[in-house]
Amino acid sequence: MNSPNSTHNFIITGGAGFIGSNLTLELQEKFPDARLTVIDDFRSGNFKNLAGYRGDFLAQNLAVLDWEEQFGKEKFDTIFHLASITDTTNHDQFEQVRDNVESFRRILNFARATKTRIIYASSAATYGPATEASVESNGAAPANVYAFSKVIMDNIARRAAAESPDWIIVGLRYFNVYGPREAHKGVPASMVYHLSQQMKASQRPRIYVKDVVEGSIRAVDAQDSGIYNLGSGQARSFNELVDVLNKCLGTSFQPDYIDNPHAHYQNFTQADLTNARSALGYEPRFPLEEGVRDYMEWLYQE
Repeated sequence: MNSPNSTHNFIITGGAGFIGSNLTLELQEKFPDARLTVIDDFRSGNFKNLAGYRGDFLAQNLAVLDWEEQFGKEKFDTIFHLASITDTTNHDQFEQVRDNVESFRRILNFARATKTRIIYASSAATYGPATEASVESNGAAPANVYAFSKVIMDNIARRAAAESPDWIIVGLRYFNVYGPREAHKGVPASMVYHLSQQMKASQRPRIYVKDVVEGSIRAVDAQDSGIYNLGSGQARSFNELVDVLNKCLGTSFQPDYIDNPHAHYQNFTQADLTNARSALGYEPRFPLEEGVRDYMEWLYQE
């Protein structure tokens, strides 16, 4: 890892969102002298997520942002690109693909001349339905247009990296992330959040972002371009999640089983971490039990 005392100039797109805000605040902590610029249009972010943030903020729609006009010749060490339409239940194909892909294309075009490192959010959704651990070499099988947009982003990232071997572009496929600063997402927030809310309200449940942030920061030192899974590496059931939440919340609810309300939902996801361990030195520190406990302490601080 680069020295925390060295001066860095970072951009974080989507930095007011769930993962983006956690990443931004951790970068601020880890690199106290760094210059940070967050870009967000607040469609799926909230200013409250950035309490304590000391950097710059640009309110812009990345699908139309002119990077050269905005930043001129300013040099950046890394662009963390986490902004996208993150609601997988938004099935407007034109909106999803245009915003997610064209925003990324504009960033690539801006960074190409200076070979600015890009670390961007891909998604486990690119794998589609699975019955075993997903490996990065598996073919794409997007089941919804959100996943399709991420597949296209991966495709153009691979092509750009192949055309410029000295340009580091790292894609990170996040698996079912949960944790602080996600409540504003509403319906797309994690099952951990929604179940805990139901159980705190004495309802029967219907059945960790810190590791993701660490993995993202580790990509700052990646020696080669690539696409890597970031997850716990262990599949866990909703029943296990309910058990963990009962223990954390002091409740004893049993699941109330319902049909899955969302089409194209991935019923099984598990990240194969072999490549992330090798290339990024990534090793998740929070098993479900510890991650949920840490999250509940943050979420219900009273």
